[in-house]
Amino acid sequence: MLMSSKSISNDPHRHTEHLGRALLISLKSGWDVQLVDRTEERKVLRKPMVLGAALALAMRWKSSDLFADRRIGLVLPPGAGATVANLALVFLNKIPVNLNFTQGREASEHSLKIAGVKTVVSAALMKKKVENFPWPENFVDLRRELQAIGKARILGWAFRAKVTSVDRLASLLDLPAEGGDTEAGLLFTSGSSGFPKGVPLTHANLLGQASQITATRLLLRETHVLLANLPVFHSFGFMVTMWYCLLAGVRYVTVPSPLETRKSIEAIREEKCTVLLSTPTFLRPYLKKASKGDLSSLKFIICGAEKLSPVFRDDFVGQFGVPLLEGYGLSETSPVVSVNLPENYARAEERPVSRKDTVGKPLPGIGVQIRNFADGEVLQSGEEGQVCLKGVNVFPGYLDLEDKNAEIFDEEGWLLTSDRGKLDEDGFLSIAGRVSRFSKIGGEMISHAAVEAAIEKVMGWQDEEETILAVLPEEDEKKGEKLVLLTTKPVELDDVRKKLRDEGASNLYIPSRIVKTEKIPTLVSGKLDLRCCREEIGQSGKRSE
Repeated sequence: MLMSSKSISNDPHRHTEHLGRALLISLKSGWDVQLVDRTEERKVLRKPMVLGAALALAMRWKSSDLFADRRIGLVLPPGAGATVANLALVFLNKIPVNLNFTQGREASEHSLKIAGVKTVVSAALMKKKVENFPWPENFVDLRRELQAIGKARILGWAFRAKVTSVDRLASLLDLPAEGGDTEAGLLFTSGSSGFPKGVPLTHANLLGQASQITATRLLLRETHVLLANLPVFHSFGFMVTMWYCLLAGVRYVTVPSPLETRKSIEAIREEKCTVLLSTPTFLRPYLKKASKGDLSSLKFIICGAEKLSPVFRDDFVGQFGVPLLEGYGLSETSPVVSVNLPENYARAEERPVSRKDTVGKPLPGIGVQIRNFADGEVLQSGEEGQVCLKGVNVFPGYLDLEDKNAEIFDEEGWLLTSDRGKLDEDGFLSIAGRVSRFSKIGGEMISHAAVEAAIEKVMGWQDEEETILAVLPEEDEKKGEKLVLLTTKPVELDDVRKKLRDEGASNLYIPSRIVKTEKIPTLVSGKLDLRCCREEIGQSGKRSE
């Protein structure tokens, strides 16, 4: 298939190294502070201690029957524990499977089953806190494991690692020289529309993505301190706020959850964090809980996972003076596809580097095409269609879903996403939304997100901290589909209709009915839990994906 002149493509070097070897090389260099853990009391870990703890765990687990399988589950919040446990497994050439402990029991059972996970590394406190999780019989308490090893042995391994070559350490661990296209980690999709799908990421995916991020100069080792509060089971938490920081030597500060807003604010203020990765949902409470001085150290915030509303962006930037840079990514792309860069990163030959109402330019080495959904024809700049992606960071396919993989990849290896978008003449990408969040009504494609934004505006609901509404489709005999408003607000349909019409909104934006609920179902990322939302509006709200 001929590529459009507006496709942004490259053929980057495919990394053949093993992730574990790359991490050994990075962590052996220098004595810099790598991680500040603020889970309980403040802990500062320099590179040798991170490496020493991970090596000590790896050597302890190497001879344990509990770690005989290739895939090992982890149920841990971001922090020193999650870091050293993931490192230890990669050093053993195992596949860490960071599991979403916030989803329902049924979804967790499904994830454990298809991944073949029999052993889970966690902590007694987590087991007590997450009672609904289907804990397997093989439960490894990380804190007890580290206590059994002891600080003296960890220090011994830290010293040994500094004076021992990478090849010798790799030999002790039986670590292969190459990883390439073999699986390095397993994540799961959010399951917003059904059961989670397994997303295997290879060594080439992760190391390739690290090179792509480095090429943007977005996170600079010498000057940046990253607040890492995204879950490790989230693709950005897994790759960007853990593996990338370890590979590139960027200092990061961990807080157990992005929902712990006050802890995050305190960490930013006290640790002088310069960069935050977040979502609009997680940032909204900052407007009421943070002062301008609390966030004064931040150079910029990167937003993803959901649409950044212009009203919220202007309110946030106006209050704190911190730029919000919108980006775009998928678990299937390791995850970053594109991002707006700070204006001071611009070079004369690269301007512009940022554009409002876009998700930025694709990272180096990532090909983007916009195609017609109907016939696959490559569209020109400004035309909206299916976003298709190609690059070293694109995953090889869903776990054990051959039929699905045949649908999402074409013969040349392009990933055919479920997102609608367009490229402008300068190569900036705009995302209109997922196909599942559009309805064809009266022959027109109507964006549910656009309807939600219109309703929020006319009803004066833009400043709400929590998600208060969702627009969903249901079948209509005459128009194909009609819209249903699910909301927590005590509002009447006639009032919504009148205000939308007074504002000049299209009749196609007007919901056919309103369903009241106490809480809008959302995922930990802030995205709508569409499966649960559809259950809220009744069986008629279901649709095939």
